[in-house]
Amino acid sequence: MKIVLAGATGTISSALVPQLLAAGHEVVGLTRSSDGAQRLRTAGVVPVLADVMNAEALLTALDGQTADAMIHQATAITRTPARHRDLHPTDALRDAGTRNLLRAAAQLGARRFVTQSFFLGYGWRDHGQQRLTEEHPFAETGHGAFDHHLRSLRSNEDQVLRTPGVEGIALRYGLFYGPEPATRKMLALARKRLLPVPRPAATLHPIHIADAASATVAALERGRAGQAYNIVDDQPVDMGDFLSAVAETAGAPAPLRVPGWLLRTAPYLHALLVGTRIRLDNGKAKRELDWTPQYPTYREGLPSALP
Repeated sequence: MKIVLAGATGTISSALVPQLLAAGHEVVGLTRSSDGAQRLRTAGVVPVLADVMNAEALLTALDGQTADAMIHQATAITRTPARHRDLHPTDALRDAGTRNLLRAAAQLGARRFVTQSFFLGYGWRDHGQQRLTEEHPFAETGHGAFDHHLRSLRSNEDQVLRTPGVEGIALRYGLFYGPEPATRKMLALARKRLLPVPRPAATLHPIHIADAASATVAALERGRAGQAYNIVDDQPVDMGDFLSAVAETAGAPAPLRVPGWLLRTAPYLHALLVGTRIRLDNGKAKRELDWTPQYPTYREGLPSALP
């Protein structure tokens, strides 16, 4: 297939582009910078300079081209968010950006559309011990400052899954880790003993970027139109255990323990690392996409982040 990839120079795309090319697909990558365009050319991707948030410029940049599919991996996240407003540019990409990309897909004649969603669309809160399937309520509002993020996640999925004539698929990725900037920064902080473990710590569900990429290729090729899939590894993780494993992987001393309330000055980060308990079921993705994570848990995957 010929694929237009939005967010082509982002975290997941660093793993996704090689896998798409290895599977025999032709990739056109959207980027806002000439440096990004050069990196894409080097990787074997045809670059197109365009801003996803500028609908008319996006359509003009793609004028005259055709494609079979669009993959939306565009975010504005460059580091772990601490405040709610840190996520607002990404919220806009999930709402207006998705709308613009659907217009572009229609112009290109691309019926297949795979979009990046997020496991915490189920809610930044304590979900207990149950494993959440895709049938669980998603992006319900009524949670204060989180509603801004939840509405954007709902908008993204609704647009992609419900637009007539679009074979839309939403991938609810877990927390990315692996050979990518955020994990490498944690390794560096651990070596300096600047990566404390909050107590109590959240329970989250990770996914290695290589496994997120392989699931994306599988969804592109085999996913059912109109469906959402949980893309997570086989086990959730206590974030205290995860951060301790990061320190162990870095060859650093055990991290310091700090009271979780100290993070309340960064409300989003507090919810992410202290207040949330969430476990997901990845059985639907395994069955329908014929997909299995290469790294079943973070313990197998963390060493891949080392140089």
